[in-house]
Amino acid sequence: MIGRLTGSLLEKNPPQILLDVGGVGYEVEVPMSTFYNLPGTGERVSLATHLVVREDAHILYGFGTEDERAAFRQLLKISGIGARTALAVLSGLSVAELTQAVALQESGRLTKIPGIGKKTAERLLLELRDKLAKTLPGVASGAIAVGNAQSDIVHALLALGYNEKEAAAALKNLPADIGVSDGIRAALKLLSKA
Repeated sequence: MIGRLTGSLLEKNPPQILLDVGGVGYEVEVPMSTFYNLPGTGERVSLATHLVVREDAHILYGFGTEDERAAFRQLLKISGIGARTALAVLSGLSVAELTQAVALQESGRLTKIPGIGKKTAERLLLELRDKLAKTLPGVASGAIAVGNAQSDIVHALLALGYNEKEAAAALKNLPADIGVSDGIRAALKLLSKA
């Protein structure tokens, strides 16, 4: 119903902003990723929006990019995930970080977000596995593209005590079509030199 708003930024009270569009003040909830990129009060801003209509309220959510809105909408499609939780996920992780966490099946990154427990994180990873890459092809190609072999290599490195950053760095230096056992050996050689 309301897909985009462009107007003057009147107030910033995280996570809510007040946007003056043609003399009408819209209260808009935004994730912190969008909030940090807002201009100063009195300046013009344009936000992609999503309107949630409930029995007791109409709540407008705003996003600095189309990718953020698309990720928000994908999160809302998951059973048990409401708008507040979806906003918290996007406040805790950028869209690229969320895509990467889903690709690598890293539930630990999601459980660091307030309100996301282990079971919810695992359900998010499972539900978003195929959907996020289709919805956000540009972001998915920018994040680490991980096939089954690459995912197994990362999990093996994590099990051996390396952290996510080290595992991701080693994975970047491996050929995309490498097998699991060869990949683990090559990654261990790379990590031992570092």
